[in-house]
Formats: sequence, C-alpha cells, structure tokens
Amino acid sequence: MSRTPLRLGVNIDHVATVRNARGSAYPDPLRAALLAEAAGADGITAHLREDRRHISDADIAALADRLTVPLNFEMAATVEMQAIALRHKPHAVCIVPEKREERTTEGGLDVRREEARLAAYIAPLRAAGSRVSIFIAADAAQIEAAQRIGAEVIELHTGAYCDFHAEGRIAERDAELARLTEMATYAKALGLEVHAGHGLTYDTVQPIAALPEVMELNIGHFLIGEAIFLGLEPAIREMRRLMDAAR
Repeated sequence: MSRTPLRLGVNIDHVATVRNARGSAYPDPLRAALLAEAAGADGITAHLREDRRHISDADIAALADRLTVPLNFEMAATVEMQAIALRHKPHAVCIVPEKREERTTEGGLDVRREEARLAAYIAPLRAAGSRVSIFIAADAAQIEAAQRIGAEVIELHTGAYCDFHAEGRIAERDAELARLTEMATYAKALGLEVHAGHGLTYDTVQPIAALPEVMELNIGHFLIGEAIFLGLEPAIREMRRLMDAAR
C-alpha cells in the first residue's frame, strides 16, 4: 500500500451558511479554520460565490491574513473573482462551475467548451504564484483539456460516487469508483497533480483515499454536519484517521 502522504483540505463554507441564516457575526468561519488547523487539516478551502450565499469577501481577507496552512480559494471563472484572487494571492485557486439556482456545485467544469478562455483566464493567476486547480468530472477529454490550458492540478468530482453509495446503487457506485480510479491514473500520467472531493463522508472516503495518485481530499459539508454532534476537532480527527488508515 502506498505511503505517500494524503493531505486534507477542510472546507469551511457551511460555517458561514449557519452564520448567514441569522445575519449574525457567528459562528465565525475563521475560528473554524483555526480549529481545523489545530485538528490536523493541511489546508483550508473556501468558495466565494458570486451571490455571497455563505463565504464573504471579509472572510477571504481574514483567512488570507491569519491562516498558517495554505488557503484554497474556490471560485467561478469571472473577472470579479480573478481580481479578488490576484489581490489576495492564495496558495491555490480552484476553478469551479457555478449556477445561481444550484444548492451546491453540480458536476465538473466543462473545460473543453471554454478551453481558449480558461487558458487566458488562469495565466495571470499562475503568474501571481497561485497553483491553479480545475474541478472536473472523471472524464478523459476534460482532463486532457485541463492539461492543455496549463492547470497544474485537477480535482475529481466525487459527488456521483457518494450519491450512488447513499442511494444504495452499488453497481453504479462501483462503476463510478472504477472511473475515478482510471482517470486519476491517467491524469497523473499527463503530469497533473490529482485531488478529489465533493460529498465525501466517513463511509465513502476510504476507497478514494486509497488511490495512490490522489494527493489531497477537500471535505467540508459532512464535517460541519458531524461537528454538531462530535465537535469540529474530533470530526476532523476521525476523517484524518480514516484517510491515513486507507493509505
């Protein structure tokens, strides 16, 4: 079994969701991020959406100023978000698809359809020192397009795999896991660093964590939910334990 270290990025978006439900100043996403650091998170992920439904501009500024672990700034490929990323220069920028009406990110980015625009879009981000990741489905054509535009990292969307597991659709779950496995190997062969995330839980994380090509998992919603029952630090430590055991 591979002993390559597997990084855990903790997404703190939904701490902000709870805060914004009442329009209050609490709970504070920065406080959650600092607790995640203490619990062993290797990085913090935050998605500044165009509609600011959870993370705010002030949250990004505070995270960029106070974190001692890398900040992974998730964003849509818009002019506004590019300017914010260039101002804060986070360790990593993850380009994701975004629709106003969706509850959460649905599917991966269609890199092939916008290849020329995305290549020009990410160039200044890379020049500013941010690693650029593209959030995509486990699809060879999309992986090839991500490599052509100059992305250094892809993040494979694990949402379908997790949904099939939750619905008891075992054959489809296993087929999706096989697809993720194949595409992680293919992406690494193309020289891309491979990350994965979306919908991962204690029940679904280990088969993904066991993939030797995967270098980082980004997990948020489930951990914030578990924190209600366990506390944030114990919830993260249990996820870390499962990830390490799978490795």
